[in-house]
Amino acid sequence: MPERQIRLFGDPVLKTVSDPIDGIDDRVRGLVQDLVDSVQLPGRAGVAASQIGVNLRAFSYNVDGVIGYILNPTVVELSGEPDLVDEGCLSVPGLWYPTKRYPFARVTGIDLDNNPVELFGTGIMAQALQHETDHLDGFLYIDRLDTVNRKAAMKEIRESTWF
Repeated sequence: MPERQIRLFGDPVLKTVSDPIDGIDDRVRGLVQDLVDSVQLPGRAGVAASQIGVNLRAFSYNVDGVIGYILNPTVVELSGEPDLVDEGCLSVPGLWYPTKRYPFARVTGIDLDNNPVELFGTGIMAQALQHETDHLDGFLYIDRLDTVNRKAAMKEIRESTWF
């Protein structure tokens, strides 16, 4: 199971809006395999294609023992009162900050056979769906932090050993 290197804060691909997948070919099949392989490592709830350096709308997830993927995901529903939940990111290692997320999320897209896919959930699944689609839209979770926490996060990043 090969692991693709996770791109870190500061890499331009993480701030780039991902392109839609306009056809299923061997390159896209390989991407899905890499995403699924990468998300199976311990402590990972999701991996977006941009996090492994590919500017296409795809992500994998690993929530409650269920591993899967979606292509061309679009958030179609967010509901409930947004709440602060502790959140981290593989692309910003070691940082955890309270991030405002909706308690329910629904995302639609397709699979490798061009069949419609609908993912939805509460808790970690809702958080993962929002977090991963944010990546594909060029956002990191730290972009959603309030001013005080964002300033603290940026200080932590500057002082980190990986930046």
